[in-house]
Amino acid sequence: MPLYLCVDCGGSKTTAVICDSDGQILGRAIGGPSNLAYYGVEAMIHAVRNTVGDALKTCVSPASVEPILLPSEEHNFAAAWFGVSGVDSPSAIQSILQPLSDLLRIPIGPTLIVANDTHLLASPLQMYSDVTSAVAVVGGTGAIAVSFRKQKGGLEELGRVGGWGWILGDEGGGFSVGREAVRHILTRNDRDSVRRPGSIPPAKEGSLEDRVLRFFSCENIMDMLSEVHAPNPGSEASNPHAQMRAPHLSLLREKRLSSLSPLVFAAAFENKDPEALQVLQNVAGMLADQVAVLVGEPTDEKPGLVTAENSVISFGGSLVGDEAYRKMVLDSLAEKGIVFRRVEFVGDAAASGARALAVQHK
Repeated sequence: MPLYLCVDCGGSKTTAVICDSDGQILGRAIGGPSNLAYYGVEAMIHAVRNTVGDALKTCVSPASVEPILLPSEEHNFAAAWFGVSGVDSPSAIQSILQPLSDLLRIPIGPTLIVANDTHLLASPLQMYSDVTSAVAVVGGTGAIAVSFRKQKGGLEELGRVGGWGWILGDEGGGFSVGREAVRHILTRNDRDSVRRPGSIPPAKEGSLEDRVLRFFSCENIMDMLSEVHAPNPGSEASNPHAQMRAPHLSLLREKRLSSLSPLVFAAAFENKDPEALQVLQNVAGMLADQVAVLVGEPTDEKPGLVTAENSVISFGGSLVGDEAYRKMVLDSLAEKGIVFRRVEFVGDAAASGARALAVQHK
């Protein structure tokens, strides 16, 4: 029986899914992180080996309790698809192609696909006959939009916007939400600085300001600046005693902001706080702006554009997993005249990729 493997290699975990030629999932497993840029080839291959081995253990009934070592003639795969975070160039792909081929005993070629993890989000494109292209949108801690065209034997990447990381971008992701929330509060406080003392009402419980101030253990808005800019833990300037007093100081600076994202969502959708809703609408608009760069009528100058009416927009990531936030992004696109034929949220990229791989090779 031919087996099809899809592995989603991320910065926090590795997910492997195995299915048969009918797309029925036979095995799955979750392992440690395998972002190539962060951890390197050796650690990435180690995580893949362990995770795929664990997935194979669940393919038998009852599930094996003994480790299944790779490679093995007994467990050859008909095809495998790896979506690897941190793979952003042909040279990065080349660095892991041969090790993966050796590991799985799959020859380098059309049955061994290695690409950036955003490619897995475009897997619904293989499942529909009424669309010819896709825009995959990641909205998690970071954000990126990538467009694809359906072609024989797989997907052709056309264009890419974002994915620069928190220092340079990530507009539309969790870091962006946290940064925008703090900026929004600080900007309002700047405007209020010329008002009559005592005329500004205190923050309501559950509001954006209330939640953010409590996160930073602050009573005054301007005190947030020292908390946001405090040294990273472990640096010479960091204060271990302060970290015990204020848990947010045990986080890296970028994590202090991205960790605000759930608080902003709660203030917006649970408390209906207008400031939190405005922050999310602003950030959703940033993500829509990135998608819009990839959409339009193809021309000789821009042959890589895709038309929305012939495309599926496929979302993945914790932020866009929230239906209300996803609707904000779609509404912002609609205001630009961009309405996709199909809309998908891929909650399990490895499973979606495995099924698409089976359909492609059937």
